[in-house]
Amino acid sequence: MSTQGSLLVVDDDNHICEAMADYLRSLGHRTETATTCRSALDRIKEYNFHVVVCDVNLPDQDGFQLLEWVVANKPETSVILLTGYGTIESAVEAIRLGAFDYLTKPVIDDELNFSIQRALGQRKIVEENKKLKQQLNEKHGISNIIGRDYKMAKMFDLIESVSDTRTTVLILGENGTGKTMTARAVHQLSSRRDKPFVEVACGALPDSLLESELFGHVEGAFTGASRDKEGKFLQADGGTLFLDEVGTASPSLQVKLLRVLQDREFEPVGGTKTHKVDVRLILATNESLEERVASGEFRQDLYYRINVISVTQPPLRERLGDIPLLLEHYIAEFNSQTGKSIRGFDDQALQALQRYNWPGNVRELVNVVERAIVLTKNDIITTMDLPEQLRRDPVEQPGAMNRLAGNANLKTALANPERQIILDALEQNGWNRQDTARLLGINRTTLYKKMKKYDITYENHAQIF
Repeated sequence: MSTQGSLLVVDDDNHICEAMADYLRSLGHRTETATTCRSALDRIKEYNFHVVVCDVNLPDQDGFQLLEWVVANKPETSVILLTGYGTIESAVEAIRLGAFDYLTKPVIDDELNFSIQRALGQRKIVEENKKLKQQLNEKHGISNIIGRDYKMAKMFDLIESVSDTRTTVLILGENGTGKTMTARAVHQLSSRRDKPFVEVACGALPDSLLESELFGHVEGAFTGASRDKEGKFLQADGGTLFLDEVGTASPSLQVKLLRVLQDREFEPVGGTKTHKVDVRLILATNESLEERVASGEFRQDLYYRINVISVTQPPLRERLGDIPLLLEHYIAEFNSQTGKSIRGFDDQALQALQRYNWPGNVRELVNVVERAIVLTKNDIITTMDLPEQLRRDPVEQPGAMNRLAGNANLKTALANPERQIILDALEQNGWNRQDTARLLGINRTTLYKKMKKYDITYENHAQIF
């Protein structure tokens, strides 16, 4: 099937120019004409043509000058040059300067049509690639990480500062907090965004397979190695390699990782050929590497090498003020997937979500939202649509009685949750005391007194983090 486009035909011979234009219009193309280089450039500046078919010999300037201007100013426009005196040298020069094609007069109709169709096809592929890259940015960019909590704001600032560098990044955080999303955001913000992003879950593979997965192997390196295999480091060359659960790496693998970080080179399993790679390494762990270093399970020199920049992913229970934002995002996402029109959670359901401890973090929240949207019969989600553990009264949740029993009396026991509620409200409102008092339903003077009572100041709280 032919593709129609907007074309400009440039030739100083009016008969040839109009004949080509009439032929191209008969094929369904929107076609304009020009007889000089200057008039052609004036029209190209005003309108974005898909293809320009231009004679090399024009009365004012030649087609090569038009080509150079288009390549510099309208690179999305393809230029096909025509000449009555074609030589191999001039054809090579035209392609070198950026011409899509170089045809010799008299031009055969089918030859011209074929060249234009190839140019339009290439343009379509370029546009599709741009759309795919835009979708990748929307899906994996930093804007997809949701949060207004000040801990998240600090994390965003750090990500933006380190993204476009070669520096190794270590992401710390509990399972389900979104460490993979953060790693992808770092990659998408970097100059490596058009290169591969390769992810390896170190904890999901046994040591014997993990080394082969990362560095590759040669044929016969071990039983079952029937052919050479390229490892993830080579696949990620020029881009980013994300190693999740790096704390599970064996001592022998840690040695090889240290060498790659220091020298950017390695040998495949069973091989002697040294490969050099340009890879930006991002690592993540939900363990305390410091404790593993102290116990001798993790190499100290490797720890210092990977812990150049550390990004801490806060657990959901420490940013409860972000829950409404997360709900809004995932409701829209699952509405789109299921074809439903859920408007949101009612007040009681929202309160239940905000007092829950979220041991599974954002991953658990996503599961709860999807389950509620699938099961609810209404357009508003209520507490009856939530899992049983979220419908329980807070004091019934595991560990609550232990916290109460450990305090001297009821007054002291109630002080801790009140202090935490005030802190959460302050964080949610960016430490604006007037807005916080309004949210809590108390006056500003009462808030000041409670802050003084519990020794709550922004300076003291920020120092903790």
